[in-house]
Amino acid sequence: MKITTIFTCLLVFATMGVTAQSISEHTLGLRLGDSDGFGAEISYQKSIGRYNRAEFNLGWRDSREFDAFKLAGVYQWVRNIDGGFNWYYGFGGGVGNSDFEPVPNRDRDDGLFVFAAGNLGIEYDFDIPLLISLDIRPEIGLLGFNEFDNDFLFDIALGLRYQF
Repeated sequence: MKITTIFTCLLVFATMGVTAQSISEHTLGLRLGDSDGFGAEISYQKSIGRYNRAEFNLGWRDSREFDAFKLAGVYQWVRNIDGGFNWYYGFGGGVGNSDFEPVPNRDRDDGLFVFAAGNLGIEYDFDIPLLISLDIRPEIGLLGFNEFDNDFLFDIALGLRYQF
């Protein structure tokens, strides 16, 4: 009976080791999309632990009402679904600089803005060094122009990253 119990415990621990996820030490790629226009960001991810990572994005947004350059940082927790499929969530923020399109009867300031952001997404880790993701990053303005002060912006994007 003791040998069966020990063998069962070893088998369970070995199986857990096989199915455990591992996130890449570094990824570099593009994050493409936006909620009401087009945006492109250079995206870098750095693992911070077995289940955590930091993501940094530097990019440009072309919206209906404004153009902006943004730098965003998000801390993420990564959870395995099955095999190469993972889901992740996190929070962070960023800074940027905007240039509004002229709109009659609207008082909007161009310039610096600061925002807080959340993050929720799903990704697939291929056997080759490619990571594809689809995520949503809701953003709310803390300081800066009126668009961020009054509204949530839902930044939806497709990510393609090289893992190394």
